[in-house]
Amino acid sequence: MFVPNGLARAAVRFKPAAFAGTFVALAMAALIVSACGILLETGLRASVPPQRYSGAPVVAAADQRAHLVTGHGDDREDEAQPLPDTARLDNSLVARAGSVPGARTAIADVTFPVLDEKGAARTAHGWGSTAFTGERPTSGRAPGPGEAVLSGAGRAAVGDRVTLTTADGPRTFRVSGTTAEQATPTVWFADTDAVRVSGHPGRVDAIAVLPKEGVTAAALEAQVAKALGGRAQVHIGDDRGAVEDASLAQAKELLLGLGGSFGGVATLVAVFTAAGTVALSVGQRAREFALLRAIGTTPRQVRRSIATETLLVAPLAGAVGCLPGIALARWWFGQLQDKGAIPHAVRLSVSYIPLLSAIGAVLLTALLAGYLAARRTSRIKPGRALTEASVERLRPGWIRTPLGIAAAVGGFVCAGLADSLDGEDAANVSLGIVMLFMLAVALLGPLVARACAALFGLPLRGAGAPAVLAAANSRTNARRLASALTPIVLAMAFSSVLVFMHTSEERATRDQQRAGITADHIVTSDAGLAPAAVHEAAASPGVTAAVGVLKTAVLIPAAGSLESATAQGITGSAADLARVQDLGVEHGTLSLKPGRVALDASLADSAHVQVGDRVHLRLPDGTKASPVLVATYRRGLGMSQVTLPRADLATHVTSALDAEIWTKGGRAGALAPLGRVLDRADYTTAVSLDRALNAWANTVMAAVLGGFAAVAAVNTLVMTVLGRRSELGTLRLIGTTRRQVLRMVRWEALLVALAGIVLGTAIALATLVPMVRGLTGQSPYIPPLVYGSFVGAVLLLGLTAVTLPARAALRPARER
Repeated sequence: MFVPNGLARAAVRFKPAAFAGTFVALAMAALIVSACGILLETGLRASVPPQRYSGAPVVAAADQRAHLVTGHGDDREDEAQPLPDTARLDNSLVARAGSVPGARTAIADVTFPVLDEKGAARTAHGWGSTAFTGERPTSGRAPGPGEAVLSGAGRAAVGDRVTLTTADGPRTFRVSGTTAEQATPTVWFADTDAVRVSGHPGRVDAIAVLPKEGVTAAALEAQVAKALGGRAQVHIGDDRGAVEDASLAQAKELLLGLGGSFGGVATLVAVFTAAGTVALSVGQRAREFALLRAIGTTPRQVRRSIATETLLVAPLAGAVGCLPGIALARWWFGQLQDKGAIPHAVRLSVSYIPLLSAIGAVLLTALLAGYLAARRTSRIKPGRALTEASVERLRPGWIRTPLGIAAAVGGFVCAGLADSLDGEDAANVSLGIVMLFMLAVALLGPLVARACAALFGLPLRGAGAPAVLAAANSRTNARRLASALTPIVLAMAFSSVLVFMHTSEERATRDQQRAGITADHIVTSDAGLAPAAVHEAAASPGVTAAVGVLKTAVLIPAAGSLESATAQGITGSAADLARVQDLGVEHGTLSLKPGRVALDASLADSAHVQVGDRVHLRLPDGTKASPVLVATYRRGLGMSQVTLPRADLATHVTSALDAEIWTKGGRAGALAPLGRVLDRADYTTAVSLDRALNAWANTVMAAVLGGFAAVAAVNTLVMTVLGRRSELGTLRLIGTTRRQVLRMVRWEALLVALAGIVLGTAIALATLVPMVRGLTGQSPYIPPLVYGSFVGAVLLLGLTAVTLPARAALRPARER
């Protein structure tokens, strides 16, 4: 480690403006890296304190992830995907867990919804769970077979008989007791009754194991884990919270995706952009370094001076950037909690690890970029260094150029491959297109800039002297142009891909819903609909067809991984389903017999199955099933991607109550007693609200990446203008008017902005076309107003970023 030398300290002290742009770029990079790092760390450490299981030191539960194992030996890979619903344990394990040394008792815990006589939802448990939750009857006694205890019973009194609707239909129970009011209306059954009527006979959600006096949770955990073997996962401490809150697994997956996948892309963008800014800053001082070489400064001293300057600027810039990075992570995390994507009990983890990582990343980026930018100037002879500092070197770099060409070739190969694939395969390959082409633009920046200057400069030849001069400047100063061009391309490409991917999916979904919903009325209920409601709807005057729809999701091996797919379990006949839903069947015939399934055509292509094949899928609770594929259809995006008979799904979901009833004919008033009645338009609007989170997430990611790239572009343009003070002053000395100089820099900014817009749009289209076709089967939808706003923002920022500093640079010295 060396001590900062006087030359570096003097440069930073007496020429702070020369380092301002570098400081801003590195601070912005630290902001992005720290924010994504905080979200990633939160995803890794996320936990929720146990509430229901706080009185149960040891809890055994099934693995709540589905595993797809591929390969063998050293090539073996195990991919885990969170389950859409709760995986359950065999009830026989309760006795085994309760018989281990140190266990006082083991209690089977089940949680499921029931409907009371008014159709309101109640949460049901077995009474044995009160041993660790602490509820006690305020009147009456514990329930026996055929009995129930109600919380806040209201008009129900001990001895009354109440009818409760379970997944199997209505059942009558005698009220044996009541408890104090609960946050959620609750009912307790005898343990044997609870397991039988839960909808999952013979299976339990979890096993709570209570220790004997003096036995520690850790010791009991080891005994229970040994007794249950690999058939259950045993939890103690805060890990118990994940058992009772299934949304934690989804939240962790979301945070890991944001902090890892998106964070990785954002970090690469930030690092490349910051490196370009540092290289520009060093390049603008090439003449200064050449003069130092001419007066005897050694190459090592030049490189040491640049490294010392970096050590003076980068750590401070990184520390400053981490502060808004923490604020961005907090805002992002809070928004996700407000939208229900993350449990409110999860806390944001802010430690020194992501902050130090961000500072270290910007420091290494600045050191490497500065070294590479000054490498040639510090190594060649002093006279040649002065010559090259005056005139830009045209010969391409022997490292960057081959790498850039390889990245461009890879982008074209990925584009061709994606165009030949379907479904998720095409979408996954398309993600590599934007990354490879952006890498190519960053590496081939000077060559790309020179080509753009030559092409876009042609129309400027007839636009007057300032325009001609702007075109000439752009051609002869390609490296300077490339520094501003790259972030503009980044902003346009990434923002367009993220935003227009959503607009394309949204439009395809609306089109499919408009064509696929043929029902006249759709009855919905947040609490769920009683099993008899479908028959009541079918018997309603004027109704010619009625089907019940159970909404859930399943996992299907597709594109080399387990993909979540929306699923509907249908109560009714295939003929009635065809009258209320036009799925657009392409191959085969719909059938709702047990062991049959119909898939969206693009999903079937991704899973590489055809009509007549068995589809190896995972049901909502992780149970493996292999139904026969009887039909494929084209409107899965707007309806449901998987269609099954309800009987095949009912015992594998927490609530087996239908969420909707679709009817053909009838009157809304006659159907109103069953639930909330929607027509086609109202239903489409309600369903679209479920996609609001995805739309919001894409918009935020586009704003983060696009905003960073836009700030970087403005910062670079300001640096290039302020670095040309002597050039602009010379133009004024030879007779060029102030207005002509300003027009020249505006033409240059316009040329850079248009080139960036065209390149960014081309990269976005190369990515969007195969991606959207794979996901929706349609071409991308680009709203003109949204795209126009992107273009207008780039043009406005570009022109403003050169006009203001140019005015300042042209101001007489006495006015500064």
